[in-house]
Amino acid sequence: MYRQIIYLYILILILIGLLGLYFRQILSELPSPETLLDYTPTLSTKIYDVNNELITELFVERRTWVPLKSIPVDLQNAVIAIEDHNFFRHTGISVRGILRAFLNNLRKRKVVSGGSTITQQLAKIAFLTQERTLTRKLKELLLAIILERNFSKQEILEMYLNQVYFGHGAYGVEQASNVFFSKHAYELSLSESALLAGMIRSPGYYSPFNNPKRAIYRRATVLQRMRELGYITDREFSIANSEPINTEKISISTTTAQYFIEYIKLLLESKYGSEKIYNSGWSIYTTLDLNMQNTAERVINERLSEFDKLKQNSYNIKQSTYEKVQCALIAMDVKTGEIRAMVGGRNFKESQFNRVIQASRQPGSAFKPIIYTAAIERGYTPSTIIEDTPVVYVNDGRDWHLAAKTTDYLKQLPPEMVKDPMRVWIPENYKKRYYGNVLLRKALEFSLNVCAVRVIEEIGPTTVISYARRLGITSPLVMTYSLALGASDVTLLELVRAYNVFANRGIKVEPYSVIRIEDKNGKIVELNSRKEEEVLSEQTAYIITSLLKGVIQNGTGKYAKKLNRPCAGKTGTTNNYSDAWFIGYTPELICGVWVGYDTRASLGDKMTGGVVACPIWTEFMKNVLEDTPVSDFIVPESGITFVRIDPKTGLLAKNTSYGYEEVFISGTEPKTVGAVTTTTYISVPTEETEGF
Repeated sequence: MYRQIIYLYILILILIGLLGLYFRQILSELPSPETLLDYTPTLSTKIYDVNNELITELFVERRTWVPLKSIPVDLQNAVIAIEDHNFFRHTGISVRGILRAFLNNLRKRKVVSGGSTITQQLAKIAFLTQERTLTRKLKELLLAIILERNFSKQEILEMYLNQVYFGHGAYGVEQASNVFFSKHAYELSLSESALLAGMIRSPGYYSPFNNPKRAIYRRATVLQRMRELGYITDREFSIANSEPINTEKISISTTTAQYFIEYIKLLLESKYGSEKIYNSGWSIYTTLDLNMQNTAERVINERLSEFDKLKQNSYNIKQSTYEKVQCALIAMDVKTGEIRAMVGGRNFKESQFNRVIQASRQPGSAFKPIIYTAAIERGYTPSTIIEDTPVVYVNDGRDWHLAAKTTDYLKQLPPEMVKDPMRVWIPENYKKRYYGNVLLRKALEFSLNVCAVRVIEEIGPTTVISYARRLGITSPLVMTYSLALGASDVTLLELVRAYNVFANRGIKVEPYSVIRIEDKNGKIVELNSRKEEEVLSEQTAYIITSLLKGVIQNGTGKYAKKLNRPCAGKTGTTNNYSDAWFIGYTPELICGVWVGYDTRASLGDKMTGGVVACPIWTEFMKNVLEDTPVSDFIVPESGITFVRIDPKTGLLAKNTSYGYEEVFISGTEPKTVGAVTTTTYISVPTEETEGF
């Protein structure tokens, strides 16, 4: 008998030891008090536009932290009433609740209820898994006691209300208030508070979106419980219980500025990592203007839908087999480089390829202002005469050189050599029209290819490339004369950055999209401002702007005259009409538009930059600048001279009633009066300037 008692004691000691080891293991797996004190929940990151309007949220769990003082007392009481009416009296666990749950689980022969207090629920949802096991339940009980020892009741309630799930992607009371009532938590009424509190037990089951009648019944249960506990009066119960509930699901639109949002995400993820971006509750304040963005998306959709119909009707193409034309647009503030609008394609769901920054395409004549910039700083002037006649270039095995100023020279060459584009090159103007001697201004206004080639032949491709780099073009550029025709691929963002130097009086600014980032406590994580560098003289920039104003007043960009305010810009069209460009600006805003097919298919005969891209630019700019005062480009205080020019000679006009006023860098203006007619008057065909 004595031996049996000894064995029993030993067995008991072994069991106690095993239980001790078991509890020790459980305790070791619990977060430490230090970890609890440093606890930060998963919070959604909000992205705002330049006017502090919410664009969208990035989240794994959509949650916004609010302090307890910003949560209505009615909501606090409603949650306590229905979830844990002894919350302020227990020490983290409810023995009665545990016993009741134990008997219920025993009867069902599985874990079906937990009798959890609010503190236990917080322990489970914030620090533990959702598995239904005895070990997890013991961890929950122990952690609840630890929480009560390290936090006040108010702190526990605040954490719980910001952590608990309400369904439909809403975590915490602030997001739930927004999703179900489109308001902040502090604006909730008693009725709305009771509805939210009632959903905690089973968010999907009691959702007003899923079953309004069930939600109303559950709200009444919460209100009744609040009345029984003395939180509300009979009159308050009656009023709140009779209020209708909202059954229209409210969600934040993510269809606007999707290319811009993705652009932001890629920039920030590379710096901070995905976890920070999605979980830290940051507020990202961007440069985007939602009004401009919405206008850009609307204009592009309307214009290209018209183009689609025109193309289908013209070629009798079935809708199901028709490839949609694509478009890219970027607008930014001239002075700061802040990006105001970005459209990377027609449909983000169909294609996430951002054609503003990822698509490299030939710019065609949109590259010519860079060539003429280099020329102006090499002694050319707007009235310099350039010969516009058919030319032939031959490659001698080392480089290209001008072989003849007439295509008759081709008769002297072997036929196989003429057909070889690596040996013979014949640059051509649009529709093979040539005008003899023309002023540089006219050569740019009417985008004469041969003139651009003659200029780059004289100043050299190396010089042009150096200016392109100075202006912000970073893509590889071919060191040949064909650079004059935009033969090297560039991105839309690069071209806009380069043109902005002209608009910004010689100052290059880096385009940027994020003004500042704040953490959940309002502390600055990142602060950005414009980065600028003077890369051209103010005088050269003004000369180019004056020339580009002429493109719109007299040349291929005439459609933009409908803007009815001073503006400058340049069209661009590539071979076979596969790319259509227009880059233009006012003193305040610059915008670039590209239109084309991803497959580089032709847009169609006569579908030039002036016809396809310029109308999109014009309509966008007209809408977004509607309330902006009209202003002209500022003339430099010094270094600029205006003189009257004879349009037939490029020299001084005979008298003040003849010719036109031209702008020069002081000292480069002509000093003699023209006497002999050497230039040709040019008029641009109507179809090159009218939109489709």
